[in-house]
Amino acid sequence: MQEPVVKQLISKVPEVTIFFWIIKILCTTVGETFADFLNFNLGFGLTNTTIIMAIAFFIVLFLQFRAKKYVPGIYWTTVVIISVFGTLVTDNLTDGIGVPLEISTAVFSILLGLTFLFWYLSEKTLSIHTIFTTKREVLYWLTILFTFALGTAVGDLYSEQLGLGYLNTGITVIIIISCIFLAWKMKLDGVLAFWIAYILTRPLGASLGDFLSQPKVNGGLGLGTTVTSVIFLVAILAIIVFLAVTKMDINAKSGTPKTEQTNDSKKNVMAQTIAALCIFLIVGIGGYVWRSNTIASQTISSQASLGGQLTGFIKIENDMLTNVNSKNFRSVKTSADDLEHQWDTSEAKLRKIDGTTWTKIDGSIDIVLAAARSANPDASKCKVALNNSLSVLNGANK
Repeated sequence: MQEPVVKQLISKVPEVTIFFWIIKILCTTVGETFADFLNFNLGFGLTNTTIIMAIAFFIVLFLQFRAKKYVPGIYWTTVVIISVFGTLVTDNLTDGIGVPLEISTAVFSILLGLTFLFWYLSEKTLSIHTIFTTKREVLYWLTILFTFALGTAVGDLYSEQLGLGYLNTGITVIIIISCIFLAWKMKLDGVLAFWIAYILTRPLGASLGDFLSQPKVNGGLGLGTTVTSVIFLVAILAIIVFLAVTKMDINAKSGTPKTEQTNDSKKNVMAQTIAALCIFLIVGIGGYVWRSNTIASQTISSQASLGGQLTGFIKIENDMLTNVNSKNFRSVKTSADDLEHQWDTSEAKLRKIDGTTWTKIDGSIDIVLAAARSANPDASKCKVALNNSLSVLNGANK
Protein backbone atom coordinates (compact mmCIF):
# COMPACT_ATOMS: atom_id res chain seq x y z
CA MET A 1 0.00 0.00 0.00
CA GLN A 2 1.39 3.36 -1.03
CA GLU A 3 1.89 5.90 1.78
CA PRO A 4 0.05 9.24 1.42
CA VAL A 5 2.04 12.10 -0.05
CA VAL A 6 3.13 14.69 2.51
CA LYS A 7 1.74 18.08 1.58
CA GLN A 8 4.89 20.06 2.44
CA LEU A 9 8.38 18.71 2.06
CA ILE A 10 10.39 21.78 3.02
CA SER A 11 11.21 22.27 6.69
CA LYS A 12 9.83 25.50 8.13
CA VAL A 13 12.32 25.80 10.98
CA PRO A 14 16.02 26.73 10.90
CA GLU A 15 19.01 24.49 11.39
CA VAL A 16 20.12 24.42 15.03
CA THR A 17 23.45 26.24 14.95
CA ILE A 18 25.15 28.65 17.32
CA PHE A 19 23.18 31.42 15.60
CA PHE A 20 19.92 29.67 16.51
CA TRP A 21 20.77 29.81 20.22
CA ILE A 22 22.10 33.38 20.04
CA ILE A 23 18.91 34.66 18.42
CA LYS A 24 16.77 32.55 20.79
CA ILE A 25 18.36 34.19 23.85
CA LEU A 26 18.15 37.64 22.23
CA CYS A 27 14.46 37.06 21.45
CA THR A 28 13.82 35.94 25.01
CA THR A 29 15.54 39.04 26.38
CA VAL A 30 13.47 41.27 24.11
CA GLY A 31 10.37 39.40 25.25
CA GLU A 32 11.13 40.42 28.82
CA THR A 33 12.18 44.04 28.23
CA PHE A 34 9.67 44.89 25.49
CA ALA A 35 6.74 43.71 27.62
CA ASP A 36 7.98 45.98 30.43
CA PHE A 37 8.45 48.82 27.92
CA LEU A 38 4.82 48.62 26.78
CA ASN A 39 3.48 47.98 30.27
CA PHE A 40 5.44 50.62 32.19
CA ASN A 41 7.22 53.07 29.88
CA LEU A 42 4.27 53.60 27.54
CA GLY A 43 1.81 53.13 30.38
CA PHE A 44 -0.41 50.62 28.57
CA GLY A 45 -0.82 48.46 31.64
CA LEU A 46 -0.75 44.67 31.80
CA THR A 47 -4.21 44.10 30.30
CA ASN A 48 -3.78 46.38 27.28
CA THR A 49 -0.25 45.11 26.68
CA THR A 50 -1.57 41.55 26.65
CA ILE A 51 -4.35 42.41 24.18
CA ILE A 52 -1.90 44.16 21.84
CA MET A 53 0.57 41.29 21.92
CA ALA A 54 -2.19 38.68 21.51
CA ILE A 55 -3.31 40.40 18.29
CA ALA A 56 0.29 40.62 17.08
CA PHE A 57 0.81 36.96 18.03
CA PHE A 58 -2.08 35.71 15.87
CA ILE A 59 -1.05 37.93 12.95
CA VAL A 60 2.55 36.69 12.81
CA LEU A 61 1.43 33.10 13.42
CA PHE A 62 -0.94 33.42 10.46
CA LEU A 63 1.94 34.65 8.29
CA GLN A 64 4.17 31.82 9.52
CA PHE A 65 1.57 29.18 8.62
CA ARG A 66 1.02 30.73 5.20
CA ALA A 67 4.72 30.56 4.37
CA LYS A 68 5.65 27.52 2.28
CA LYS A 69 9.18 27.26 3.66
CA TYR A 70 11.44 28.63 6.38
CA VAL A 71 11.62 32.42 6.04
CA PRO A 72 14.06 33.91 8.63
CA GLY A 73 12.22 37.21 9.05
CA ILE A 74 8.78 35.65 9.58
CA TYR A 75 10.03 32.77 11.75
CA TRP A 76 12.08 34.86 14.17
CA THR A 77 9.46 37.62 14.37
CA THR A 78 7.04 34.89 15.45
CA VAL A 79 9.51 33.74 18.11
CA VAL A 80 9.95 37.30 19.42
CA ILE A 81 6.19 37.89 19.61
CA ILE A 82 5.46 34.50 21.15
CA SER A 83 8.17 35.11 23.75
CA VAL A 84 6.41 38.33 24.79
CA PHE A 85 2.97 36.73 24.71
CA GLY A 86 4.08 33.65 26.63
CA THR A 87 5.62 35.88 29.30
CA LEU A 88 2.39 37.90 29.54
CA VAL A 89 0.28 34.75 29.93
CA THR A 90 2.17 33.87 33.11
CA ASP A 91 2.25 37.49 34.31
CA ASN A 92 -1.52 37.77 33.93
CA LEU A 93 -2.09 34.58 35.88
CA THR A 94 0.25 35.77 38.65
CA ASP A 95 -0.41 39.51 38.83
CA GLY A 96 -3.88 39.74 37.33
CA ILE A 97 -5.63 36.70 38.79
CA GLY A 98 -3.35 35.93 41.71
CA VAL A 99 -2.50 32.36 40.71
CA PRO A 100 0.54 31.20 42.74
CA LEU A 101 3.69 30.62 40.71
CA GLU A 102 3.87 27.07 42.08
CA ILE A 103 0.52 26.29 40.45
CA SER A 104 1.47 28.03 37.19
CA THR A 105 4.70 26.02 37.07
CA ALA A 106 2.85 22.75 37.68
CA VAL A 107 0.08 23.52 35.16
CA PHE A 108 2.42 24.58 32.35
CA SER A 109 4.67 21.59 33.06
CA ILE A 110 1.70 19.26 32.65
CA LEU A 111 0.46 21.05 29.52
CA LEU A 112 3.94 20.92 27.99
CA GLY A 113 4.30 17.25 28.91
CA LEU A 114 0.91 16.38 27.40
CA THR A 115 1.80 18.28 24.22
CA PHE A 116 5.07 16.37 23.90
CA LEU A 117 3.26 13.08 24.56
CA PHE A 118 0.56 13.71 21.97
CA TRP A 119 3.17 14.93 19.45
CA TYR A 120 5.31 11.83 19.89
CA LEU A 121 2.43 9.32 19.89
CA SER A 122 0.97 10.79 16.70
CA GLU A 123 4.19 11.63 14.83
CA LYS A 124 6.76 9.23 16.39
CA THR A 125 9.31 12.07 16.71
CA LEU A 126 9.83 15.38 18.51
CA SER A 127 12.60 16.59 16.23
CA ILE A 128 12.15 20.15 14.99
CA HIS A 129 13.68 19.10 11.68
CA THR A 130 10.57 17.12 10.82
CA ILE A 131 8.18 20.10 10.67
CA PHE A 132 6.79 19.26 7.24
CA THR A 133 3.03 19.24 7.90
CA THR A 134 0.50 21.68 9.32
CA LYS A 135 -0.25 19.32 12.21
CA ARG A 136 3.39 19.17 13.24
CA GLU A 137 3.72 22.92 12.92
CA VAL A 138 0.70 23.48 15.18
CA LEU A 139 2.22 21.15 17.79
CA TYR A 140 5.59 22.87 17.41
CA TRP A 141 4.30 26.39 18.07
CA LEU A 142 2.04 25.19 20.87
CA THR A 143 5.11 23.65 22.47
CA ILE A 144 7.08 26.88 22.01
CA LEU A 145 4.29 28.85 23.71
CA PHE A 146 4.24 26.51 26.70
CA THR A 147 8.05 26.58 27.00
CA PHE A 148 7.99 30.38 27.28
CA ALA A 149 5.13 30.36 29.77
CA LEU A 150 6.80 27.63 31.83
CA GLY A 151 10.21 29.29 31.66
CA THR A 152 8.65 32.53 32.89
CA ALA A 153 6.90 30.80 35.79
CA VAL A 154 10.00 28.86 36.87
CA GLY A 155 12.28 31.88 36.48
CA ASP A 156 9.99 34.17 38.47
CA LEU A 157 9.42 31.50 41.12
CA TYR A 158 13.10 31.11 41.90
CA SER A 159 14.46 34.58 41.13
CA GLU A 160 11.67 36.61 42.77
CA GLN A 161 9.42 34.59 45.06
CA LEU A 162 12.24 32.44 46.47
CA GLY A 163 14.64 35.38 46.53
CA LEU A 164 17.40 33.79 44.47
CA GLY A 165 17.75 36.93 42.36
CA TYR A 166 18.04 37.31 38.58
CA LEU A 167 21.83 37.18 38.51
CA ASN A 168 22.06 34.00 40.58
CA THR A 169 19.20 32.48 38.60
CA GLY A 170 20.98 33.29 35.35
CA ILE A 171 24.25 31.79 36.58
CA THR A 172 22.42 28.67 37.75
CA VAL A 173 20.74 28.28 34.35
CA ILE A 174 24.09 28.68 32.54
CA ILE A 175 25.56 25.92 34.71
CA ILE A 176 22.61 23.61 33.99
CA ILE A 177 22.77 24.29 30.23
CA SER A 178 26.52 23.60 30.30
CA CYS A 179 25.83 20.27 32.00
CA ILE A 180 23.21 19.45 29.35
CA PHE A 181 25.73 20.29 26.61
CA LEU A 182 28.32 17.99 28.18
CA ALA A 183 25.71 15.25 28.57
CA TRP A 184 24.80 15.65 24.90
CA LYS A 185 28.46 15.24 23.98
CA MET A 186 28.39 12.05 26.05
CA LYS A 187 25.46 10.57 24.07
CA LEU A 188 22.44 12.26 25.63
CA ASP A 189 19.65 12.17 23.05
CA GLY A 190 19.86 15.28 20.87
CA VAL A 191 16.12 15.98 20.78
CA LEU A 192 15.84 15.66 24.57
CA ALA A 193 18.86 17.93 25.08
CA PHE A 194 17.43 20.49 22.64
CA TRP A 195 14.08 20.86 24.41
CA ILE A 196 15.64 21.06 27.88
CA ALA A 197 17.96 23.82 26.70
CA TYR A 198 15.12 25.57 24.88
CA ILE A 199 13.05 25.82 28.08
CA LEU A 200 16.03 26.99 30.14
CA THR A 201 17.01 29.79 27.77
CA ARG A 202 13.84 31.65 28.82
CA PRO A 203 14.94 32.38 32.43
CA LEU A 204 18.47 32.95 31.11
CA GLY A 205 17.28 35.60 28.66
CA ALA A 206 15.10 37.21 31.33
CA SER A 207 18.04 37.43 33.71
CA LEU A 208 20.17 39.02 30.99
CA GLY A 209 17.43 41.51 30.18
CA ASP A 210 16.98 42.55 33.80
CA PHE A 211 20.75 42.83 34.33
CA LEU A 212 21.09 45.17 31.35
CA SER A 213 17.97 47.26 31.95
CA GLN A 214 17.99 47.66 35.74
CA PRO A 215 19.61 50.84 37.18
CA LYS A 216 23.22 50.62 38.37
CA VAL A 217 22.16 51.28 41.95
CA ASN A 218 20.10 48.09 41.72
CA GLY A 219 22.99 46.03 40.42
CA GLY A 220 22.29 46.40 36.70
CA LEU A 221 23.96 48.28 33.88
CA GLY A 222 21.25 50.95 33.81
CA LEU A 223 20.48 50.78 30.08
CA GLY A 224 16.73 50.80 30.64
CA THR A 225 14.09 48.73 28.86
CA THR A 226 13.94 51.03 25.82
CA VAL A 227 17.66 50.98 25.04
CA THR A 228 17.99 47.28 25.86
CA SER A 229 15.06 46.40 23.58
CA VAL A 230 16.45 48.51 20.72
CA ILE A 231 19.97 47.06 21.03
CA PHE A 232 18.73 43.48 20.99
CA LEU A 233 16.21 44.08 18.20
CA VAL A 234 18.99 45.58 16.05
CA ALA A 235 21.23 42.59 16.89
CA ILE A 236 18.44 40.16 15.97
CA LEU A 237 17.80 41.99 12.71
CA ALA A 238 21.51 41.98 11.84
CA ILE A 239 21.82 38.23 12.43
CA ILE A 240 18.61 37.51 10.49
CA VAL A 241 19.93 39.50 7.50
CA PHE A 242 23.24 37.64 7.77
CA LEU A 243 21.49 34.26 7.81
CA ALA A 244 19.17 35.23 4.98
CA VAL A 245 22.20 36.03 2.84
CA THR A 246 24.45 33.15 3.83
CA LYS A 247 21.68 30.49 4.20
CA MET A 248 23.66 29.03 7.11
CA ASP A 249 20.51 28.23 9.07
CA ILE A 250 18.81 26.21 6.34
CA ASN A 251 18.96 22.46 6.72
CA ALA A 252 21.12 21.23 3.87
CA LYS A 253 19.70 17.73 4.02
CA SER A 254 17.16 17.00 1.33
CA GLY A 255 14.11 14.81 1.51
CA THR A 256 12.26 13.61 4.56
CA PRO A 257 14.58 12.54 7.37
CA LYS A 258 14.27 9.10 8.80
CA THR A 259 12.39 9.12 12.05
CA GLU A 260 12.18 5.38 12.69
CA GLN A 261 13.98 4.12 15.76
CA THR A 262 15.00 0.66 16.77
CA ASN A 263 13.53 -0.82 19.93
CA ASP A 264 16.87 -0.46 21.69
CA SER A 265 17.09 3.18 20.63
CA LYS A 266 13.56 3.89 21.84
CA LYS A 267 14.27 2.25 25.19
CA ASN A 268 17.47 4.28 25.55
CA VAL A 269 15.71 7.58 24.83
CA MET A 270 12.87 6.65 27.18
CA ALA A 271 15.34 5.83 29.95
CA GLN A 272 17.17 9.13 29.40
CA THR A 273 13.90 11.07 29.44
CA ILE A 274 12.74 9.45 32.69
CA ALA A 275 16.16 10.02 34.26
CA ALA A 276 16.14 13.71 33.19
CA LEU A 277 12.63 14.20 34.60
CA CYS A 278 13.61 12.60 37.90
CA ILE A 279 16.74 14.74 38.19
CA PHE A 280 14.85 17.97 37.49
CA LEU A 281 12.05 17.01 39.89
CA ILE A 282 14.50 16.18 42.67
CA VAL A 283 16.67 19.26 42.13
CA GLY A 284 13.71 21.57 41.49
CA ILE A 285 11.57 20.45 44.41
CA GLY A 286 14.62 20.15 46.66
CA GLY A 287 15.71 23.68 45.78
CA TYR A 288 12.20 24.97 46.34
CA VAL A 289 11.92 23.34 49.78
CA TRP A 290 15.39 24.57 50.77
CA ARG A 291 14.69 28.18 49.76
CA SER A 292 11.21 28.11 51.32
CA ASN A 293 12.58 26.83 54.62
CA THR A 294 15.29 29.48 54.58
CA ILE A 295 12.75 32.23 53.98
CA ALA A 296 10.40 30.76 56.61
CA SER A 297 13.16 30.75 59.24
CA GLN A 298 14.02 34.36 58.42
CA THR A 299 10.36 35.30 58.67
CA ILE A 300 9.88 33.60 62.02
CA SER A 301 13.04 35.18 63.40
CA SER A 302 11.89 38.64 62.33
CA GLN A 303 8.13 39.10 62.44
CA ALA A 304 5.14 37.05 61.35
CA SER A 305 3.05 39.99 60.05
CA LEU A 306 3.49 42.83 57.56
CA GLY A 307 2.81 45.43 60.24
CA GLY A 308 5.77 47.79 60.59
CA GLN A 309 7.70 46.23 57.69
CA LEU A 310 6.34 48.48 54.95
CA THR A 311 7.56 51.82 56.33
CA GLY A 312 10.39 52.08 53.80
CA PHE A 313 8.03 51.67 50.85
CA ILE A 314 5.63 54.22 52.31
CA LYS A 315 8.49 56.72 52.58
CA ILE A 316 9.54 56.18 48.96
CA GLU A 317 5.99 56.70 47.70
CA ASN A 318 5.52 59.81 49.86
CA ASP A 319 8.72 61.22 48.38
CA MET A 320 7.41 60.38 44.91
CA LEU A 321 4.16 62.20 45.69
CA THR A 322 6.11 65.28 46.82
CA ASN A 323 8.12 65.24 43.58
CA VAL A 324 4.93 64.81 41.51
CA ASN A 325 3.43 67.88 43.19
CA SER A 326 6.56 69.84 42.29
CA LYS A 327 6.54 68.28 38.79
CA ASN A 328 10.03 66.86 39.28
CA PHE A 329 9.37 63.76 37.18
CA ARG A 330 13.04 62.90 36.78
CA SER A 331 13.22 62.28 40.53
CA VAL A 332 9.88 60.47 40.35
CA LYS A 333 11.29 57.99 37.83
CA THR A 334 14.45 57.53 39.88
CA SER A 335 12.35 56.78 42.96
CA ALA A 336 10.24 54.39 40.90
CA ASP A 337 13.38 52.39 40.09
CA ASP A 338 14.28 52.33 43.79
CA LEU A 339 10.74 51.30 44.75
CA GLU A 340 10.74 48.42 42.28
CA HIS A 341 14.16 47.21 43.38
CA GLN A 342 13.36 47.35 47.09
CA TRP A 343 9.99 45.66 46.55
CA ASP A 344 11.47 42.86 44.42
CA THR A 345 14.28 42.34 46.92
CA SER A 346 11.80 42.00 49.79
CA GLU A 347 9.33 39.87 47.86
CA ALA A 348 10.48 36.48 49.11
CA LYS A 349 10.09 37.38 52.79
CA LEU A 350 6.98 39.59 52.58
CA ARG A 351 5.11 37.20 50.30
CA LYS A 352 5.80 34.35 52.70
CA ILE A 353 4.28 36.33 55.58
CA ASP A 354 1.01 37.26 53.84
CA GLY A 355 0.68 36.25 50.19
CA THR A 356 -2.82 37.71 49.73
CA THR A 357 -1.93 41.16 51.01
CA TRP A 358 1.40 41.08 49.16
CA THR A 359 -0.44 40.44 45.87
CA LYS A 360 -2.75 43.39 46.54
CA ILE A 361 0.16 45.70 47.31
CA ASP A 362 2.11 44.40 44.31
CA GLY A 363 -0.78 45.30 42.00
CA SER A 364 -0.99 48.83 43.38
CA ILE A 365 2.78 49.32 43.03
CA ASP A 366 2.65 48.12 39.41
CA ILE A 367 0.14 50.89 38.67
CA VAL A 368 2.43 53.42 40.35
CA LEU A 369 5.42 52.25 38.28
CA ALA A 370 3.43 52.41 35.04
CA ALA A 371 2.26 55.97 35.77
CA ALA A 372 5.71 57.18 36.87
CA ARG A 373 7.57 55.65 33.93
CA SER A 374 5.23 56.86 31.23
CA ALA A 375 6.98 58.67 28.38
CA ASN A 376 4.84 61.71 29.22
CA PRO A 377 3.88 61.35 32.89
CA ASP A 378 0.46 62.69 33.84
CA ALA A 379 0.57 64.35 37.26
CA SER A 380 -3.06 63.56 38.07
CA LYS A 381 -2.66 59.87 37.17
CA CYS A 382 0.50 59.67 39.24
CA LYS A 383 -1.23 61.22 42.24
CA VAL A 384 -4.19 58.84 42.00
CA ALA A 385 -1.90 55.82 41.67
CA LEU A 386 0.31 56.91 44.57
CA ASN A 387 -2.59 57.76 46.87
CA ASN A 388 -4.26 54.41 46.20
CA SER A 389 -1.00 52.55 46.76
CA LEU A 390 -0.26 54.48 49.95
CA SER A 391 -3.72 53.64 51.23
CA VAL A 392 -3.05 49.93 50.71
CA LEU A 393 0.44 50.12 52.21
CA ASN A 394 -0.65 52.11 55.27
CA GLY A 395 -3.53 49.72 55.86
CA ALA A 396 -1.23 46.69 55.78
CA ASN A 397 1.52 48.40 57.83
CA LYS A 398 -0.62 48.87 60.93
